[in-house]
Parts: sequence; C-alpha cells; structure tokens
Amino acid sequence: MASAATAPPPSASLKRIVAASLIGTTIEWYDFFLYGSAAALVFNKLFFPDSDPLVGTLLSFLTYAVGFAARPLGALVFGHYGDRLGRKKLLVLSLLLMGGATFAIGLLPTHATVGAAAPVLLTALRLVQGFALGGEWGGAVLLVSEHGDAKRRGFWASWPQTGAPAGQLLATGVLSLLTATLSDDAFGSWGWRIPFLLSGVLVVVGLWIRLSVDESPVFKQALAQAEARKAAVDAQAAEPEKLPLVSVLRHHWRDVLVAMGARMAENISYYVITAFILVYATTSAGVSKQTALNAVLIASAVHFAVIPAWGALSDRIGRRPVYLLGAAGVGLWMFPFFSLIDTGGFGNLVLAVTVGLVLHGAMYAPQAAFFSEMFATRMRYSGASIGAQFASVAAGAPAPLIATALLSDYDSSTPIALYVIAAVVLTLIAVGAAKETRHRDLAEVEAPADDRPAAAPTADAHTV
Repeated sequence: MASAATAPPPSASLKRIVAASLIGTTIEWYDFFLYGSAAALVFNKLFFPDSDPLVGTLLSFLTYAVGFAARPLGALVFGHYGDRLGRKKLLVLSLLLMGGATFAIGLLPTHATVGAAAPVLLTALRLVQGFALGGEWGGAVLLVSEHGDAKRRGFWASWPQTGAPAGQLLATGVLSLLTATLSDDAFGSWGWRIPFLLSGVLVVVGLWIRLSVDESPVFKQALAQAEARKAAVDAQAAEPEKLPLVSVLRHHWRDVLVAMGARMAENISYYVITAFILVYATTSAGVSKQTALNAVLIASAVHFAVIPAWGALSDRIGRRPVYLLGAAGVGLWMFPFFSLIDTGGFGNLVLAVTVGLVLHGAMYAPQAAFFSEMFATRMRYSGASIGAQFASVAAGAPAPLIATALLSDYDSSTPIALYVIAAVVLTLIAVGAAKETRHRDLAEVEAPADDRPAAAPTADAHTV
C-alpha cells in the first residue's frame, strides 16, 4: 500500500498544483522573453542612444545575455534554501523577485532623463530577473513531480514546461497588439512600458494561486525524517547534515553532468529555432521580421500543445527513449530546416519552425520528471537546478550569438546546422549514458548514508 507521502493526491488538488506551477512559470517566462523583445525593439534607442544603431542593439542584447549569467547563481541560492526550507516558500520568492524587477523596468527613467544611470539600472534589474528565473524552474517542476505518483509523473511534470511557449506567446502577443494599435512615437515614448507594468497584475494572480497550494508531501516527509535523525542523537556528538550543494557535488556529480549534457541540444536548438531564425530569415531568405515572428508564434502554439503529449509518452516508454528521439530528430531536421527557410515561403517557414519545436518538445517535456528522478529529496532542488541552469550559460545564452557569427563568417547555414548537430551528439552521449528513471519513487530516492547526521561512537561501541 502506498504511503501517505507517496500516494497521489486527489485529482482536483493535483490540478491546482499543476495550475499554480504553470501560471508561475508562464509569468516568469513572459517577463524573461518580454525583455528580449523590448531589447530588439526599443531599448537600444531609449537606454543606449549615444551609440550607433547597431552598437546600441548589441549593447541592449548584452544586457539580455546578463540574465543568463545570473541564472546559475539563482540555481545555487534557491536550490540550497529550497532543499532546506521547502519548494513553496522559494517559488513565492522567485515570483516576487521576477515580477518586481519586471514592473520596475516599466518605471525606469531613460537615458534622456538620467543619463548613464539608466542602462546601469536596466542591467541591475535584468540580473534580478535572471537570478529569479534560475530558481524558478527547479522549484516549479519539483512541486508537481513530488505531488504526483510515478505512473503519470512525466505527463503532470511536463505542464510547467509549457510555461516557456506560453510566456513567449503572451509576451509577443501583448507587444504585437501594442505595436499594431499605437504609433511608433507613442510606443517608443510610453507604450513599451505597458507590458512591463502588466507584470504586476500577473504576479498578483500568480501569488494568489501559489499561496493556496500545499508544500510537497515528499519534501515534508524527508524533512521530518531528517529532524528525527537529529533529535535521536546528542546534539554535541552529532555530525551535521551536509549542505545540499556539497552532497550533490559529492554523490550526484555524474547526474549533474548528465543533466548538463542533456540540456545542450535542447537549449541550443530552442534559441536557434526561435531567436536566430529572426536574423536568418530576414537577412538570408528576404522574409520580413513580422512574417518570421508570425511563424514562430504559430509554431509556439503547437509546441505548447505537444509538450504534455510527449510527457505522457515518457510515462509509457521511458524518459530516455523520448529524449533520445527528440535529440536525434532535431539533429536530422537541421539541414531541412534551413532549406525550407531559404525558399522564403510562409508555409515552408511555419513548417520548418513547427517541426523543429515539436522535436524539441520531445526533449523538453520529459526533462522535468527525468531531472527530478535523478536526485534524493533533500538535494533535489539543488541538483536539478544546477544541472539545468549551468548548462544554459554554455548553451542557450551564446547560441544566437554563435549562430549569427557563423552566418557572418561563412554566409551559409551549413556551419550553423553542424553547430546544432554537435550539441545533439553531446546530448545523445549524456542521455545514452544515463539510467532510466521513470519507475522511481521519489520518496525512496534517499541521500547517501554518509551525508546524514550520525552520532559519534560511544564508549561501549565497537568497530567492525
């Protein structure tokens, strides 16, 4: 018989938990993607006006990349306290930090008002965004993973993953509506602030839902066991429980490397397919930016729909087969992807991006359950977050810049396709070397014995 800690909660309760995680991740990704869109549209003129247009755009995108650099720090801090204090508390904090920073960007004075202080303030707030997002992902997927049972964990844990395409759809949709209804002068003067200020309303909704859900039962059980072990020994004679980060690096370093390797193809392909395409399609294929953006929007909607389906498939055949299928598929699709874009036709553009994101979803969907099942409960937030967010610095952050540089140097899509394929090879090796995890009971993935507090030997104790 399943224990109270591992038995699945009532359907209504689980759906509320999934909704809380999904809405939270959607808001966080909305804030993160909104900044990237604004960096391309207006930040170069508002915060870096003394530079020539191209340099101003590069500087605004540099502040965008700063957000990626802060994500590993967020993973470390949120992972540590999430494993010590609980998932729910840290998820509330991450939402407040991200929403507060985004709302503050909407209130920022521009370069024309405060001079050089404007880009400094903008960069500082971007750092806060990245820091918050680095802690958000691990907590959101763990809260769902640890509430459900193993039979459908892949499906339910994939729903927070849909927050990425949902956030992108929301951010792009709001900006498209504003640019369609406002003049260029009005949008550049005050209209760009509206989507950032809207984040304040979204955060209130997200907090209301997140505060209403319970802490993970698996975490509460592990915390109670840890406290019982501490109470069972004399305080002065006990060895303290090791920090989650220390335990992860000591006992789960292979799992961290697997997670990082698994992220390479997933992260790089996503930003090449959704971000770099706006550069490639407009410069090499002669497609308008709006046409390319519309193709990404349509494909993102399909991406949102297929992620839970891939998650459910991972419950039936395993995390590794689905992940490997997605990675291999993305690698095989890269040359047709660019060939279809080169035709310049809107239908071919939509097909190229949609198939790319459907295959990407086969990696992204099982990732939440896969990473959660690798680590023991009291170090799970740290392990999953470190593996995911440290990889994003080497993978997603430089991917559009590397792809753009390759296009500039070689004037061909071939090196870019080979760049993605190289990442696919790394992912195939990492996931191929991993163990299948879909049948694991998260409550039974226990910390190594030498990481638990233990009493010092007593006078009548003997060694063996």
